Amino acid sequence: MSKLRFRISVSLDGFVAGPSQSVQQPLGIGGEQLHEWVVALEIWRRAHGKKDGEVNVSTAVVEQELANIGATIMGRNMFGGHPGPWSDTDPWNGWWGRNPPFHHPVFVLTHHAREPLMMEGGTSFTFVTDGIESALEQARRAAGGQDVALAGGARAAQQYLNAGLVDEMQLHLVPTLLGGGERLFDNVGDLHGLGLVETVAAPNVTHLKFASISE
Repeated sequence: MSKLRFRISVSLDGFVAGPSQSVQQPLGIGGEQLHEWVVALEIWRRAHGKKDGEVNVSTAVVEQELANIGATIMGRNMFGGHPGPWSDTDPWNGWWGRNPPFHHPVFVLTHHAREPLMMEGGTSFTFVTDGIESALEQARRAAGGQDVALAGGARAAQQYLNAGLVDEMQLHLVPTLLGGGERLFDNVGDLHGLGLVETVAAPNVTHLKFASISE
């Protein structure tokens, strides 16, 4: 069976977004600091239609992270838009423009039904209203034997971690303190056998990989 692989950037004090998140400031106050290490990389910039960028130790980590991924699961907050039912007159189509960087099916956890959204470059968004197990089943089927990425945010991750459904977790630990916001491990009391298997020190970030210690 394909693996569910969770990856996210987190501050030293455990936050994946800063305080006061909004449509205008989706990562909250200071939250963009968590992603400066990856935004500077050539591999990230190329995937987002940008030129130049750095190549360093983190490049190989990101390459491994993207390898063999056939579908992605994310929470409603990561997909974005105003909370509540979707607008019929001005629908939110994500943060990524007409050609999102996924290039495969994406499954969005939400309480509000919506028709699937087809984008350029092979990305599609399917809105799942019947729970995390259903989203994972659909994502695995769409991935066609490849692995499934769990992209966040925190609440989506907490649900999958508590259910013991995460096979691999990659934390990108950024040496900054946000002091508040959305904390990753709130209400998570058990990692269900996930143990640290790799540590990679890189410029402005330390990559911590967790997998089942029984493997």
